[in-house]
Amino acid sequence: MPSETEQLVDQAIRGLLASTEGEITGLSCLADGADQVFARAVLDHGGAVEVIVPARQYRDGLPEAVRAEYDRIASKARDVHRLDFTKSESRAYMAASVYMLDRADELWAVWDGKPARGYGGTADVVACAREHRIPVRVIWPDGAQRG
Repeated sequence: MPSETEQLVDQAIRGLLASTEGEITGLSCLADGADQVFARAVLDHGGAVEVIVPARQYRDGLPEAVRAEYDRIASKARDVHRLDFTKSESRAYMAASVYMLDRADELWAVWDGKPARGYGGTADVVACAREHRIPVRVIWPDGAQRG
């Protein structure tokens, strides 16, 4: 996600958090981009984060530039849930999303409304949430652009 879009998304998430009452627990795989932006904002807001690790090779598959932030956020997590996949691939990502949705009251999806680029992408997760009647809040601020 372009840095300008990341800033817009960060502001939108923080605005939503400010208007949310009660204890907040954010569930995230801590992927680069929106996942880490969301988790950072939840922690800064005083909420808790639970991390879902899709596969044993997941962290190593992330861009090197975001691994330190992944580690920093993961070290502050209330809980870390590890799925039993070895390879970091689309089946593991979708399984992690389903695991997340099974524990979520609502999905906050940073999504431009376009189809997923691959199985397990945001569009697939949104469709799964809607299929299971989990409320979906789409976050795509004016001026945001897909990378």
